[in-house]
Amino acid sequence: MHPDWIVPDWSAPANVRAFMTTRAGGVSQPPYDSMNPASHVGDAPESVAGNRRILRTDIPAEPLWLEQVHGSCVAKHADGDATPCADASLARQAGQVCAVMTADCLPVLFCDRAGTVVAAAHAGWRGLAGGVLEETIAAMDVPPSEILVWLGAAIGPETFEVGDEVRLAFMDQHPLTAVAFRPAFLGTLDEAPRKWLADIYALARIRLAAVGVEAVYGGDLCTYKDVRRFFSYRRDATTGRMASLIWLA
Repeated sequence: MHPDWIVPDWSAPANVRAFMTTRAGGVSQPPYDSMNPASHVGDAPESVAGNRRILRTDIPAEPLWLEQVHGSCVAKHADGDATPCADASLARQAGQVCAVMTADCLPVLFCDRAGTVVAAAHAGWRGLAGGVLEETIAAMDVPPSEILVWLGAAIGPETFEVGDEVRLAFMDQHPLTAVAFRPAFLGTLDEAPRKWLADIYALARIRLAAVGVEAVYGGDLCTYKDVRRFFSYRRDATTGRMASLIWLA
């Protein structure tokens, strides 16, 4: 495994394996340099295939790649779809690899304390507000108190600028999420903010806590600021994707 790739620092069971790639360790050329496993962003197909071959040396099987649509659908390995249209996946059998791809959106990895089920979710703000984390937890079918969650690298709270409609979408469901937004600029005293800086990590933690998940790790990396390690769609527009993967050994 490339030394720049990230292994979650969490108290997962011994049979749970997981990691998140960075932009290092692959064969793609700029602006996809170099570990881009995404086939939908304009990178050369032979480079994407080469990067996926590199990934396969560190995982037991080909991942269940998803057609991500910023929704809340959860795909299961047992369903047998080749590339399901979903934003989360779940596995209960050893060797089945769940994967999501991101470049500013929040990748979220799940396991239970007993090591019987794992899942991965892609949580952009739309999917997060739409309930992708809650749907993933429900699909795991274990008590929320038994679930461990790791929040991978995403756009940080100092750079994730959103409109008021995003803030309201979260606050309408969970008023406590107001603490995850601060004005993007200081206007006059009688001027309402039009743009906000959102803390996607805090939003995820609040929503997870609301359904009883308290064991949450990670949430301290910024894809936008860390140019060396991470792709960022907001920063570069044309860019690659990181993969976050989890499976039972």
